Amino acid sequence: MRGQKSPRSSRRTISEKLFNHQRTDAHTYCTAYGDPQAGGANIADAVSFYVQRLGFTELFQAEDYAGVRRDAVEIHLWLCDDKNIPEKTACRVAVENIEPLYAEYQREGVIHPHSSLQATPWGTKEFTILDLDGNGITFFESL
Repeated sequence: MRGQKSPRSSRRTISEKLFNHQRTDAHTYCTAYGDPQAGGANIADAVSFYVQRLGFTELFQAEDYAGVRRDAVEIHLWLCDDKNIPEKTACRVAVENIEPLYAEYQREGVIHPHSSLQATPWGTKEFTILDLDGNGITFFESL
């Protein structure tokens, strides 16, 4: 029809709308907003883990606090002397094109022992990883 866009041409992904990114099959874009915080026993070790094993970039680092980023997701790391806190802490991160991210994290050996990439009854495909201190991060993609 004249003057109307087709439904497909007007649909853009979250990252295209928010970050002007173009989706490709070769890259996973993390698209969540917010700054989850994860506690840990050693900030330098935690930053190293996020950078070397999870593909994040270091933003800043102090003795008791740091920030890392991957695509649009920023996670702040704080010094925590109680190991039970990180082991009971989790957050969820929305992504697009989840399969390559799952494969990457499988190679790194960080997938939660009771997790795998799976479709859920609530309309997502998701998996959970554990960081160095036991913080859980669930990456999910809406189906």
